[in-house]
Amino acid sequence: MAAVLSEALATGRLTTVEHADRLEATYNSVTVDELVPITLDLLDVAAPASTAIAGRQEVTAAFSKVVRGGRWVAGRHTALSATFGALIVDLSDAVLPGREITLELTSFCGKLIVRVPENAHVIDEVSGLFAKRHISGGIGGEGGPVIKVVGRATFGKIIVARERTDWNLPDKP
Repeated sequence: MAAVLSEALATGRLTTVEHADRLEATYNSVTVDELVPITLDLLDVAAPASTAIAGRQEVTAAFSKVVRGGRWVAGRHTALSATFGALIVDLSDAVLPGREITLELTSFCGKLIVRVPENAHVIDEVSGLFAKRHISGGIGGEGGPVIKVVGRATFGKIIVARERTDWNLPDKP
């Protein structure tokens, strides 16, 4: 979105004041639905592009460590996979594409950590085989997003929590 706004500023379709206002609105958005009107008059493809972003995403860590955090647009269905590596995903500042999203988590001989927003309601449907799994969150605050987590940990670890302090839980049965 910021790139679309910058291009509109550079080509004279926005004044500097309009650009600043729309950029601020972009960074203050919580859902993709809030992003669409910001650029709708600039490009005919702005709305479909936003919808495509909100569709399905994949983030993978294979034999490596990958960290995803800060301000980013999550997909309505996001697949997260750690294979012989570590994947850390922070959703606390992410723009969520609606009230409900699904995270498909897969950890094979790896570590997958997801930080959810403070007010999130987490629905746990994760299984494990010779694995460590800790899913916390339960009932969130009123108006918070619903995050359904599905998937499987095999010889690995999956942690879904609100606080970073929960990420390094002791390995107790």
